Order: sequence, then C-alpha cells, then structure tokens
Amino acid sequence: MLVLASVLWAAPALAQDRPGVGAYPTPDRPVASIISPEYSDEQTRDQRGEASRVLDRLAVRPDQSVADIGAGLGYYTVRLARRLGPGATIYATDVTAAYLERLRKRLAREGIKSVRLAMGGARDPRLPPDSVDIAIVSHVYHEIENPYEFFARLQPSLRMGARVGIIDMDRPTKDHGTPPALLRCELGAVGYRQVDFMSLAPADGYLAVFGAPATSPSPADIKPCRQ
Repeated sequence: MLVLASVLWAAPALAQDRPGVGAYPTPDRPVASIISPEYSDEQTRDQRGEASRVLDRLAVRPDQSVADIGAGLGYYTVRLARRLGPGATIYATDVTAAYLERLRKRLAREGIKSVRLAMGGARDPRLPPDSVDIAIVSHVYHEIENPYEFFARLQPSLRMGARVGIIDMDRPTKDHGTPPALLRCELGAVGYRQVDFMSLAPADGYLAVFGAPATSPSPADIKPCRQ
C-alpha cells in the first residue's frame, strides 16, 4: 500500500489571468469536445497491453516526476503509482472538477496516496515550474482548446531532458483523434521535437514522444498547421 499523503496542488492563476492570452494563434482545425472521463474500459486496454507498453517505451523510473495530463478517471495515474511505488512524484491533472473528485475517491479506495491532484486550465496545465520529467497526454490532445498555448505554458514545468508522450488515434480531430503529421507540426511550432513513435496495436492508437524545448517561441512567430 502506498503511504504518502495525497494533496491538491495549489496551482497558479488560470491562463486567462496571465499576460499574453489572445496572442496565440487558434488551431486551424476542429477541436473535439470533452465527452467522457475515460477513453475505453480499462480491462480491454490492459488486455491489449497499452499502459505497460507505453510506460516501458517511456522508460519511466521511480526517480522521475511524472504528470498524467487529462487524467480523467486515472487509467495511467493508477498504473504509474503501482509501477513506481510510494516514493514517486506523480501529478494528475484535469480541467473537469467532477473527474478529479472521482479520481480522488478512486485513489482513496485503492490506497494510493502519493498522487498530487491538480486542477488544470483549458489553455494551461498549471503544473509547478521545473517539476516534470515525463508528461503523459492520453487520448485528450484533440480536446485541448489551444494546443499552441497549452504546450507553450507546459514548457516551464518541464525539466531539462524531459519528454512528452502523447497517445492518440490516427484520425481527424473532429473524430477524436490526431493525425501524426498534424501533431508533429503543431508541437513543432512551439519548439517540441519528435524523438520516438510507435503503433500501440493491438491496443488502439499510437504513442508519439517529444523532447521538450529549452524555450518557447514568441506567440507572434507561431504559424498554425492545417489538418
């Protein structure tokens, strides 16, 4: 059983309260609506080896700080906690308070007390500065209101050498997926560089891994990508 105290991270101000909002270009493609706190049932995902393959490929270690961004009901959060043990630093964020409350109750039921819950903003994950070695964004990229602003605001939270793993389906954003070429273009526009890619078959979708930029470009220099 994990024994560290679970806390709610006192996140900084919403992105809408920070300077520069409105300067980022809007994505030149549809943004999918949030329709569920989970992608699919967890038993099926485990039977197809999704989480184990993703965490192996990302080489997640107990000495790393990991963020599950858009955690929903905690598919990756729980598996990270089980794999990394009580000494791990794990953040779980979401933009929907009801999802975070359901996750909090799940963690309590399962005796997992090492996860720090954080209420994210639509355009800002609102994680502490210089706090994350690996960020996982599972089946939510296509729902991010403005990916240019969101990932530019994530950059200060990423430590040197940090990586971002994005799991999604290869289909149009309006159909709750993200074509890999579009993903590379949008994240490349804010300085992220793809360093790995793999199909998750027989599980759904793909894993694309990006290296974090040292700095983010000026919003005025970001050119929207077309799907």
